[in-house]
Parts: sequence; C-alpha cells; structure tokens
Amino acid sequence: MKRIMITGALGQIGSELVGKMRSIYGNENVLATDIRQSDDQSGPFEILDVTDAQRMHDLAEGFGADTMVHMAALLSATAEEKPLLAWNLNMGGLVNALEASRKLDMQFFTPSSIGAFGPSTPKKNTPQDTLQRPTTMYGVNKVAGELLCDYYHTKFGVDTRGVRFPGLISNVAQPGGGTTDYAVDIYYQAIEKGSYTSYIAEGTAMDMMYMPDALQAIVDLMEADADKLVHRNAFNVTAMSFTPEEIAASIQKHIPEFKMSYAVDPVRQEIADSWPDNIDASAAKEEWGFNTSYDLDAMTVDMLEKLKKKLQLA
Repeated sequence: MKRIMITGALGQIGSELVGKMRSIYGNENVLATDIRQSDDQSGPFEILDVTDAQRMHDLAEGFGADTMVHMAALLSATAEEKPLLAWNLNMGGLVNALEASRKLDMQFFTPSSIGAFGPSTPKKNTPQDTLQRPTTMYGVNKVAGELLCDYYHTKFGVDTRGVRFPGLISNVAQPGGGTTDYAVDIYYQAIEKGSYTSYIAEGTAMDMMYMPDALQAIVDLMEADADKLVHRNAFNVTAMSFTPEEIAASIQKHIPEFKMSYAVDPVRQEIADSWPDNIDASAAKEEWGFNTSYDLDAMTVDMLEKLKKKLQLA
C-alpha cells in the first residue's frame, strides 16, 4: 500500500486530491500538508512551509512516505503580481520536494501547466514536444520545473511524473488566482446573480478540464507502468477547449435568462493570449491510457447541480 505525502493540500487541486487518494489508499496512508491549518479530520495533517527543506524531509521520513505529490505553488495571475515570491515558492518548494524524494527514494509527482507554453508555441493542436518560451513568471517556473524533474530522473533515478494541466474547473475549490478561474466563477455567478462579467475577452479559446478527470489523471499516471513512459514528465492533458461565449451558451441551456458581459483584465488577457487554443494529448493516451469523462455540456450539468446544493439553492 502506498504511503503518500501531499503538499499544498488545501489548494485548488490538493483540497480534492487528498480525499480522492484517501478513498483509494486509505485515510491513514495519505499525509496532507499545507502552510495553514486544516479543519479536515479524515486523516493525518501537518503544517508545512515548502520552502523549509528540513521539515519537508523530516515529515516525509517520519510518515514513512514512499510517494511525494507536490502541489504547493502560486498560480499564474498571482505570480505576475508577485514574481519574486512566485520564484522563491514555486522553484524553492520544488527543489526541496525533489531532494526529499531523492534522499528517501520516493516516487514523485508535480503538475506543470499549459502556462509552460508561450506566444511562439503553435496555438492549434499544440504538440507534446514543441517550442516553450513563456512570457510569464508562472510559465518560466513551469518550464524550469519540467526540466528539473527530467534532470532528477536522468541524474538520480527519481521516479518523477507529471502532466501539463489546462484550466481546471471545480465545484469544491473556490477560484485561487489563476487565469482560467473565470470558468469556475461563471457558474457561481450564473446561479447567484444570473449574470457574469468576464475578464477574458470574447473569442479567447483555452483548454480546460473538469476536476474529477484531473484527479483521475494523477492517479492513473502514478499507477502507470514506468517502462511504458517515454516522456514521463509534463504530459499534455486536456478534455475540452472553449471560449467565454461558449461556456455561457452551455449555461443558458439550463438558465436561459443568464447574461454575459465583458470587462477585460489586460494582465490576465495577455496571459491567456500567450497560451494554446487547444493541445494534443495523444502521448498521454498512448503511454498511460489517459482518458476523460466530461465534455463542456456534461460538466455544466454537474457543476450547476452540485453548486445549487452547495449554495443551498436546490
């Protein structure tokens, strides 16, 4: 049975990944960590600042972890506001997690992002292996992180694995400073106000994935046969690509009176414009059987149903 330590356990992905992994591997076998205290009493939890290398190592060693899932990071829009903090947290935390994994012989996962691409990357059907020259601090962190994970695998034999996530849409975690967060907030506003003002411009297509598919992708990759992994780190994964008006149209199938307007945020729009419109996930499908269950309309049905219950409007 795996013994898994998760950093950033209260973040956008971590807050749901902990429950997913505990349901598979057992509550007592998943150690959740974050820089702030958790109210979740379902399993072990420890306070951890990921820039504290010694404490990270000691927690992993004391828990007997054989797997490190490193989720702690500052997201894209926030990273542009605080670039030095982003570098210190995103890269410092990653190095510490990789070092702990090297010393304790742990399997290792960390997510990259479509933010690792840039304006010079092909925007249509973006290949697995292509030019990566991002123009954001978040993107620079992600490219450097991909290379660092490759280095730790080839140099030290660490079993590093990762995916390039697109925008992730969740009915559990609140928006947390990402460029694609509009695609989460729009559902809340549709239910509560019947309208939404998008900070992303009309016609801007971006890859997205519903959180249940993202969580399953992490589990599937970590369970995959290592001998079949050619790329190992930073697999392209995606479920759908849509524009703000397309997600609005999907919502209007269920809330016909819903209205969309625009007040474009130039910072987040510039980031969005530097990313692909849609990416090619064939390598992930071929090497470890990546698959998804939700398209835009299926996700909309589930989001509206879950959020109405969450907001006590059902």
